[in-house]
Amino acid sequence: MTITAIRGFNDILPGESALWRHIEDEAVKVFSACGFSEIRVPVADRTELFLRSIGETTDIVEKEMYTFTDRHGDSLTLRPEGTAPVVRAYVEHKLYTSPVTKLFYAGPMFRYERPQKGRYRQFYQIGAEVLGDESPRADAETIGMLVELFRRLDVSGITLHINSLGCAECRPGYKSRLKIFLQGVKERLCENCQRRMDANPLRALDCKSPKCIEATENAPRITEHLCQPCNVHFERVKHGLAGLNIAPNINPRMVRGLDYYSKTTFEITAEESLGSQNAIAAGGRYDGLVSDLGGPATPCFGFAIGMERLAIVIKDKGFQERPLAAFIALGAAAEKKGIELLKLWRGAGLRITEDFSEAPLKKRMKRVDQIGASFAVILGEDEIKEGVVSLKDLKTAEQEKVKWENVVQRVFKVK
Repeated sequence: MTITAIRGFNDILPGESALWRHIEDEAVKVFSACGFSEIRVPVADRTELFLRSIGETTDIVEKEMYTFTDRHGDSLTLRPEGTAPVVRAYVEHKLYTSPVTKLFYAGPMFRYERPQKGRYRQFYQIGAEVLGDESPRADAETIGMLVELFRRLDVSGITLHINSLGCAECRPGYKSRLKIFLQGVKERLCENCQRRMDANPLRALDCKSPKCIEATENAPRITEHLCQPCNVHFERVKHGLAGLNIAPNINPRMVRGLDYYSKTTFEITAEESLGSQNAIAAGGRYDGLVSDLGGPATPCFGFAIGMERLAIVIKDKGFQERPLAAFIALGAAAEKKGIELLKLWRGAGLRITEDFSEAPLKKRMKRVDQIGASFAVILGEDEIKEGVVSLKDLKTAEQEKVKWENVVQRVFKVK
């Protein structure tokens, strides 16, 4: 019996993993340039952390968390998102002694939900958090950093959607108005929205059920019920984005799926490849979460990128992994010289493997083609005397003599 992967847990195979590494490398460059440092948090944490941070009436907590009891009787949960563990580490290790802390992370998250294109039960995120900065400019700059990453990754056709969820002063009044409205359309809402209408009415605005979308079309807009400080904050965020030449779409229905958000929330969608589930990054401000988890009052802003969806967008634009070359030594002298040359070429960044078989050259050429090499680098006695290799392009069948010091440049050259 063949053992297959668990449904919703996806293998990232060679080729695709190179694309993931490309995304991660570019993210590290962009984030580090903006003063962020990497943090690595455990893949599992205490269940209480997610109950307190995400919210007990969210879909994640109610239906999607992988929770289990360990041998000591402690309830543990595989992390469904990255912000709560980062904030837990921030509080536990007293990183708040610094006035502003900028952190980024990458790794797997887990949610038991229906697998679909770009969404799995084990999925990967790259995220960034700014802890300790209350300025609207921090919101705008962090969103701008994310847009810059997508520019470097050549992701086109993206749209930034932003909203403000208000704060503890103005959101309760809006929620009361929203509850009154929802009572009037209760029979038109889905079962989930009816059930949590009193505890978490904002979730009705984020529901993907067509009948809920239609029923809440004329719901009161939170942007029309912001207190003065929240309204000023939102206007300054929009002004900061304008200064970065970023034109957002104001979306008052966007409330996000986590309870800890306040003030600025945002989502970036891509037009290509993803269909209706087209969000590739999302986040916002969460000024109360640090204090909710036992730390001092700390303003925060952050986001997470969905790796699977972003990879689909970039792959469909024709991402190509660095070409692989295969070295074929013909004879003992070539094998000895090859040790020196391989070290030289690999040190210069060439991806090159060596065929160790002793089959005739024709069969060896077939072998290196089968492993996916783009070039065969052949070294025999004649090539050693001339200080060259015979370089064969396995896609075009063209073959030429190339000096040892020029092999890397020739392989990297775009045909």
